[in-house]
Amino acid sequence: MITLTDNAVAAIKAALYRASEPTEGFRIMVHAGGCAGFQYSMGLESVAHEGDAIIERDGLKVFMDRGSQPHAAGMTVDFVTGLETSGFVFDNPNARETCGCGKSCK
Repeated sequence: MITLTDNAVAAIKAALYRASEPTEGFRIMVHAGGCAGFQYSMGLESVAHEGDAIIERDGLKVFMDRGSQPHAAGMTVDFVTGLETSGFVFDNPNARETCGCGKSCK
């Protein structure tokens, strides 16, 4: 369904380690919004929900709801560190257009 780079796995594991409460994994969502029509959001997650796809890599669980799955099929999630900005980058073959911030697609 999606591919997580080594950098993305390390960044997510670091976030889980720093969490104030125990969490089972991380959730990635694609939903309406953003300047290009859809936007990505991520967050810590305690449990899987009905219909979730669960992607496991190196002991890490990533949850994706049923509605996000078709929009994210084949997507690669990376984490980049740069001089001006650092963060997650979504390379989505389903996106026809992306915005300048890289957090929104159409």
